[in-house]
Amino acid sequence: MAVRRAKRSTTNDRNRGESGEQNEMNTELHQLFLEELADIYNAEQQVTKALPKLAKAAQNPELREAFESHLEETQNHISRLDQVAKSLGESIKRKKCAAMEGLIEEGEEIIDELEDSAALNAGLILAAQKVEHYEIASYGGLRAWAQLMGHDEAVDLLQETLDEEKAADEKLNHIAENFANEEARQE
Repeated sequence: MAVRRAKRSTTNDRNRGESGEQNEMNTELHQLFLEELADIYNAEQQVTKALPKLAKAAQNPELREAFESHLEETQNHISRLDQVAKSLGESIKRKKCAAMEGLIEEGEEIIDELEDSAALNAGLILAAQKVEHYEIASYGGLRAWAQLMGHDEAVDLLQETLDEEKAADEKLNHIAENFANEEARQE
C-alpha cells in the first residue's frame, strides 16, 4: 500500500525541487528496505529451527532430503543477507517476523494432527510451500527495491536467494504431484 505525503508549502520545500523529493523518497525507501531486510533475516532464522522438525516428521525419503538440503541453503541465505547489509554499510536490526512465526506454527500443528496419517507428507509440503511463497514475495520485493535504489551488489545477492527459493518451491511441487498427494488421497 502506497503512502502519500501531503505537499508542504514552505519556501525551502519549493526550492528543494524534485531532487530533494527524490532523496527523501530514497531515504524512506531505504529505511523500509532495511526494515524488511530485518524481517526476512529473522524469518530465515526461524526457518533454520523449523526445517529439522519437518525433516524428522517427513515419511517420504525424497521429502526428508528436500528439507535437509534446504536447511543448508537457508543458512546460506542468512549469510547473504549479512552480505547485503554489509554492501550498504548497514547492519541488520533485530525484528521478529510474526508472519513466519505463524506459518511455522501452522506446520507444527500439521505434524501434531497428522502424525500417523498418509496425508502428513502432503500437509508438510503445503506448510513448507506457504513459507516458500512468503520468502519469494519478500526477496522479490527487496530485489526490486535494491535495483531501484542502485544497490547492484544487493540485487545480485537477493536474486541468487530468490532463485533458490523458487527452486525449492518447484521441488516441493514435484514431490507433491508425484508422491505425497496421491498417497494422501489413497488413505
